[in-house]
Amino acid sequence: MTRLLLLGHGRMGQLVEALAAEAGCEVVSVISSAGGPMAIEALTEPVDVAIDFTTPDAVLGNVLALGRRGINVVIGTTGWQAVEPDVQRLVMQSGIGALAASNFSIGLHVFRRAVDAAASGFASDARVGAWIHEAHHIHKKDAPSGTALTLRTSMERAGYGRPIDMSSTRAGNIPGIHTVGFDGPSETVTLTHTVRDRAVFARGALDVAQWVVGRKGWMGIEDYLNDRLGRVG
Repeated sequence: MTRLLLLGHGRMGQLVEALAAEAGCEVVSVISSAGGPMAIEALTEPVDVAIDFTTPDAVLGNVLALGRRGINVVIGTTGWQAVEPDVQRLVMQSGIGALAASNFSIGLHVFRRAVDAAASGFASDARVGAWIHEAHHIHKKDAPSGTALTLRTSMERAGYGRPIDMSSTRAGNIPGIHTVGFDGPSETVTLTHTVRDRAVFARGALDVAQWVVGRKGWMGIEDYLNDRLGRVG
């Protein structure tokens, strides 16, 4: 059973804790966002990997402390990209393994691969236009979503160079829906990914955490996907 150190005990941290056992993991310690590096360095329990769902300003200090303890980490916290070069440097210097991602829905990343393939296929046909529409609950403030922006960037990297129309909906309690469409003179292709509840992100983080155990260096979600699902391209 994988022994977890859980950093952060907000909504995502609580979900990870609740679902850990069914994923074959044991949460041996929970440190709140305010607990900080001192609590990490004071740990007495053996830990295989940490999952960080804290706050942007806590990530750098957490990784520094985890590196000193030789504990690998999965970072699900968002908004800390300004210090990403420093975090990467700490990971490489300490010899631990770290994987950072803004979205741990494995289905979403499989969906993105399908979107990339479609974007590449339609890239050379100037008659085909593309759009992205995303829908979330009324409490989500950013629009378009970070995932929608990632999808657009991914489509552009796949070779689709024409404008991609973006739109958003904020209504009710929608956990998250992303639709990508391609429209030509006589046909339309649409691909949709729908999240039914936030547990998908916790389950994905737990899967990735088990994969990270024993690995070294700086990693992204594509490294996990390439190993588990095979490399694309």
